[in-house]
Amino acid sequence: MLDQLGLKRVTLDLPFRLDHVNCFLAEGANGWTVIDAGLHNEETIKRWDEELSGKDVNRIIITHYHPDHFGYAGGLQAKLDSSVYMTETDYKAAENAWDQHFLNELETNYELAGIPEDEAEKMLSNTKAFVPIVTPFPKVDHYFKDGETVRIGAFDYEVIATPGHSDGLVTFYNRDKNTLLSTDHILPKITPNISYWFHGDPNPLGSYLDSLDRIKQLDAAFVIPSHGDPFHGANDRINEIKAHHADRLDETLEALGNGGTVYQVCQQLFKKELTVHEMRFAVGETLAHLEYLRYRKACKRALNAGKYWYQL
Repeated sequence: MLDQLGLKRVTLDLPFRLDHVNCFLAEGANGWTVIDAGLHNEETIKRWDEELSGKDVNRIIITHYHPDHFGYAGGLQAKLDSSVYMTETDYKAAENAWDQHFLNELETNYELAGIPEDEAEKMLSNTKAFVPIVTPFPKVDHYFKDGETVRIGAFDYEVIATPGHSDGLVTFYNRDKNTLLSTDHILPKITPNISYWFHGDPNPLGSYLDSLDRIKQLDAAFVIPSHGDPFHGANDRINEIKAHHADRLDETLEALGNGGTVYQVCQQLFKKELTVHEMRFAVGETLAHLEYLRYRKACKRALNAGKYWYQL
């Protein structure tokens, strides 16, 4: 199907347990389009130099602002003099995420979550370490709007806003082939991380579940994700993901017991040993589930000795 769509998958290595990201290339009438850019590091630069040698790249599409998709966008744009397309929501999120003011605020957020000071310092250092691999930022020439049509290669795709994994994440749907470029919204083997850190969408898990319902209406036959291999049957996978979150919400309620901080609940939900990078995701995901439950009035939140305390 990738060949039929004129898409070439470019899989870039990542230095994490999730060890790769799928980017894509498509040739159109006015040149080549790159979809996502990877991290701004030596390995990525070398790989793109090889892949794009002799190609006239007129456009770089960024599906969302997370480092493995956005990181090299600015560097690649500077090298190729290409236009960059992404959502305004996620461009602003990128500006915020590695801004010094926001990084300073993280310390307060970690304290609110009840994270021990030594652990919080490691998590903050881990976040700061991303700055050189996401800069320079690109100049965005076009901000995607939900429902607009974009031509990728020889085919038209509908841009569909699917907030959750990030507030401004978009997917691309080709009706003729009933194919979805799902980016990080739907993945074949793992569930996308849905995190909250006291900024942006206050209920990202609620938004994510709504986005899944929206995509389910398409009943896409073929799905091309940003991690893992393409697969058939979007709706079957959506049902699995929704069931996972239903189970996780039940586990979160059970973990609350007599109440607890975000960090305490996280420790009960994630039993295996985590790297500092993974702990950031785990705590953010725990908080997203707690806030979803709070919005559903299934639990309450109070400020207790400088920490948020959740209880049934």
